[in-house]
Amino acid sequence: MKYYAIIVAGGSGSRMQADIPKQFLLLNGKPILMHTLEAFYNSTFKPELILVLNVDFHSYWEQLCREHQFIIPHILVKAGNQRFYSVKNGLKKVSGTALVAIHDAVRPLVSEDLITRSYQEAERYGNAIAAVKSKDSIRQINASGSVPLNREGIFLVQTPQVFQSALLKKAYQQPYRIEFTDDATVVEKTGTIIRIITGDNRNIKITYPEDILLAQFYLTASRNNSMPAKTANID
Repeated sequence: MKYYAIIVAGGSGSRMQADIPKQFLLLNGKPILMHTLEAFYNSTFKPELILVLNVDFHSYWEQLCREHQFIIPHILVKAGNQRFYSVKNGLKKVSGTALVAIHDAVRPLVSEDLITRSYQEAERYGNAIAAVKSKDSIRQINASGSVPLNREGIFLVQTPQVFQSALLKKAYQQPYRIEFTDDATVVEKTGTIIRIITGDNRNIKITYPEDILLAQFYLTASRNNSMPAKTANID
């Protein structure tokens, strides 16, 4: 069995209010994207790394790698116009029978435990999707205003999302649909039952400027061994 991790970094990061995409912003002295690649490279399964990046930033990324002496091996792939096409491009580099993790480039705090459990569960059941329970009350907008939803049945989806390669490649032969917001929705459209596993509350997606501060706090706490990983149990 081979193992891959496709790191999706095709976004522009407009909500970060920065001059460069958010995956290149510094987190504790080095680009966020480098933290993400290191997490998978140092994990138990040591997957082959495929980085899907907007072609306009390939040269910039290579420059950053030289500046930060970043030598972790990875395959650089051109991103598509939507996430769907970016993942599809990354899958072209996957060969043989394998487990493939898809992960957001801007989730640099993904833990070794979550990576390991994701691969293990996908090996047993065909897929594994990390998610955490909502901590907040939920309301849904409708024509007459809004209605409350039962948050006990609401899960916030994270990455990694891991699939058997044959299943994933078959799913990505489908035409693109606007409702394909992540890999689980693509695979689910083939009739596959999606398996949710316990995610990690610290596995945040860096989207807004304040997320950088939170990530810095988590990294510092982790290094000081003062904050154990917080997971959201799924009953």
